[in-house]
This record gives sequence, structure tokens and C-alpha cells, in this order.
Amino acid sequence: MAERERPRLDVPRAPRRPLLPTYDPEVFGQFSERIARFIGTGRFLLWMTVVIIVWVAWNILAPAGWKFDEYPFIFLTLALSLQASYAAPLILLAQNRQDDRDRVNLEQDRKRNERSIADTEYLTREIAALRMGLGEVATRDWIRSELAELAKELERGEPEPAGAVESDQDR
Repeated sequence: MAERERPRLDVPRAPRRPLLPTYDPEVFGQFSERIARFIGTGRFLLWMTVVIIVWVAWNILAPAGWKFDEYPFIFLTLALSLQASYAAPLILLAQNRQDDRDRVNLEQDRKRNERSIADTEYLTREIAALRMGLGEVATRDWIRSELAELAKELERGEPEPAGAVESDQDR
């Protein structure tokens, strides 16, 4: 009897073949979205109606040897059930993918709104600071009114207020 060769621990095992076929979920999702988009159109409903009318008309009006589905139309019912059993999960998959995209867009919109609010609050604080700073700045009209009052005081000869600083000319 041949002895089984012991696997070496320093050599990785060969990858096993998966039991189920592998697929790319993104490609399958795009495929399901295309099918769901087509099933949701008037063109699909029109073609489905034409196929059913032709099917029923053929199986009622055709000669006995050419008919492939007799009156209760069991085969037609089977075909429509099969179509519905595949369409429903594909439509749900497409809706789930759309929900994921909507969720990502909503999160991006929320972050963008938060940034906009923060920027607006910052600008509001800056404008308030500028207004407060401008409130302390002497304006041209205020300086003119002060100079006009000083000129009137000089004309009347009123004494300078106490604690006024003497200029070099007064000394």
C-alpha cells in the first residue's frame, strides 16, 4: 500500500475549486437593473400582450396537430409564472442597489449641508465682528461733526476742557 504523502507546512495548499459558480456581483447587479428597467416599460407590456394574444389565438384557431397548448393553457401559465419568479427577485435586487445609491447620496448631501451650515455660521461671526469693529471706527460724518463743534467752541472762545494737553505752540 502506498503511503500518503504528508503535506508540508511551509507550502500553501492549492486552492480548492468552489462548489458554486463564482460571479461578479457588480456585473450581475447591472444586469438585473437593465432587466428591471426593461420590465418596467410600456414596450415590455406591449410585447408581452402581443405574445399572449398570439399564443392564445394560435392555440385556439390552429389546426389540431399544430396546437402546442390546449385550452386551460397550462404551458402559458407555466411560462408566465417562470417569468414572474425571475422578474421579482431581479426587480428587488435593482431596488436594493438603488436604495444603496440613494443612501450614499443622502449621506453626501447631509455632509455638504453640515459644511454649508458651518461656513454660514463662520461668515456670520466674521460679519458680526466686522460690524462691531466698524462701530468703533470714526466715520467721515462723525469727524466733520466733531470738527464743526470744535470750530464753534473756538469762535465762542470757550475754555479748553480740564486735562487737555498743551501743544508745543502754547508753551
